[in-house]
Amino acid sequence: MKLGCKSGRAGRVEIQYKQSIREHNRLRSRPWFQKDREGGGGVVRSKAKSLLGFPKPSSVGFVADVSASRRPNMATASVAFKSREDHRKQIELEEARKAGLAPAELDEDGKEINPHIPQYMSSAPWYLNSERPSLKHQRKWKSDPNYTTSWYDRGAKIHQADKYRKGACENCGAMTHDSKSCMERPRRVGAKFTNKHIAPDEKIETFELDYDGKRDRWNGYDASTYARVIERYESRDEARRKYVKTQQLKKLEEKNNNPNGEDGVSEEDEDDNEDDLRVDEAKVDESKQMDFAKVEKRVRTTGGGSTGTVRNLRIREDTAKYLLNLDVDSAHYDPKTRSMREDPLPDADPNEKFYGGDNRHRNSGQAMEFKQLNIHAWESFEKGQDIHMQAAPSQAELLYKNFKVIKENLKSQTKDTILEKYGNAANEEEFPRELLLGQSEREVEYDRAGRIIKGQETTLPRSKYEEDVYANNHTSVWGSWWKDHQWGYRCCKQLTRNSYCTGAAGIEAAEAAGELMKANIARKEAIGDMPPPVEEKRLATWGTDIPDDLVLDEKLLADALKKEDARKREVRDERKRKYNVKWNDEVTAEDMEAYRMKKVHHDDPMKDFLN
Repeated sequence: MKLGCKSGRAGRVEIQYKQSIREHNRLRSRPWFQKDREGGGGVVRSKAKSLLGFPKPSSVGFVADVSASRRPNMATASVAFKSREDHRKQIELEEARKAGLAPAELDEDGKEINPHIPQYMSSAPWYLNSERPSLKHQRKWKSDPNYTTSWYDRGAKIHQADKYRKGACENCGAMTHDSKSCMERPRRVGAKFTNKHIAPDEKIETFELDYDGKRDRWNGYDASTYARVIERYESRDEARRKYVKTQQLKKLEEKNNNPNGEDGVSEEDEDDNEDDLRVDEAKVDESKQMDFAKVEKRVRTTGGGSTGTVRNLRIREDTAKYLLNLDVDSAHYDPKTRSMREDPLPDADPNEKFYGGDNRHRNSGQAMEFKQLNIHAWESFEKGQDIHMQAAPSQAELLYKNFKVIKENLKSQTKDTILEKYGNAANEEEFPRELLLGQSEREVEYDRAGRIIKGQETTLPRSKYEEDVYANNHTSVWGSWWKDHQWGYRCCKQLTRNSYCTGAAGIEAAEAAGELMKANIARKEAIGDMPPPVEEKRLATWGTDIPDDLVLDEKLLADALKKEDARKREVRDERKRKYNVKWNDEVTAEDMEAYRMKKVHHDDPMKDFLN
């Protein structure tokens, strides 16, 4: 046998390999649409798969292992080609799993996979080479659960050199920072030049924190440090208890030393002493409690009360303002701003009301002053001054103060000017009381009723009006006559103030006018009882009634008919009428008769035969 000769099984394998290569080249040389006609892409893939599965035989004594040559490569293991039937079965299985008819798929760890998870989330990327379905690629793979337990070791030192090193801090000699960031005291001569007292290097740590770890405000907090706060509070309470007990014992000793009550103390004084005692409790250990407010005295409430600080301005036992009146139509409460403008209990006693609405505070205190400040700023801005309450509040407040000072000065100047010109009767000196209530030697005699019988004559007070002045020839004053709720003169019985006296003639004329008025009223009342006459209504068909004795001139009637015809012609063609036309407004009886004769009655059946 020659060296290159092959026989038996190896020869058959080589022949089969050459045939496969020839068939593969033939299929590759054809266009894509002819490949689909011969069986689609599956035929080409199966051919290529069978070809790629056989290794190329060597030219020298190659003995091929058929079982090994038919084993597929690792590159094709992750690609699973399914037929149409297998794909349909897979879809039906997924639908059954979603409906709960089939058990859910299990992953590598034996856990069920939710069938409703989309495929783009459940399928792993190709580079992970996952043989079985799993959701591990969706889990968080880069995380450090112990990032909260580890933190920077503050103040820790690691290495201390003996001499200065290049690149170290020129001040202290540490390698972990430069001279600008050095926290030690600046030396007169730095460690770079002295080469002594080299500071140790700080321990520098780096932590790779995730998104939450970088934003965790409590990261690195040591909970054991809070024990010092608790210890401080406990020592404060213990000192307060000792102080209170000492004061109580001292008070009992003073009370026992005075059994007879020589220096008696009332109950109010005892309450005041207790209050002072409670206030003094806050003075204990003030050096450690500078940041705390002063402790106030106990609030006496039905529930026993509780001590509090100045910061607790509102007692939590008070009823909320929106619960004072549960009526829907009562005062409106705005939960966003927590405001209630109106009074929820308007009918309640003002002395017993705890809350009367926010409007009550808006009109009291400094609210009115602030309102006046805003009004002054607006008015000044309208008059040309550069004032703005929100942009420059300090400037607006200072200008308002100056305005008030100037206004008061102007008021005082005006007042002084008026007093200087007219005087002040209110500030005049009064008569001394010795002169007003002084004694005299004049003898006055009174009767039992207190009237003066002898001695000082009674003087009637003078009226501010003019007395015994008769104007306009009157013989009596105004107001000496009264009639029908009106004042008048008795001499002439007139009710007008500036009237001229008419004497007896005026009285007779007034009486006659009154009687005539009464007669007219009686006559109107009698006529009012009779029904009003009914007027006969006639239809004015021809405009006005024609008298029976009317005589028309035939010649004038003919002229009127001609004028009516001419007028109608002008109405038909109004464009021929001149601009300035002189009309005659006088209508005679002949003109009216001609108008009636020429008038067309639209309801007349014979109107078409006229004219």
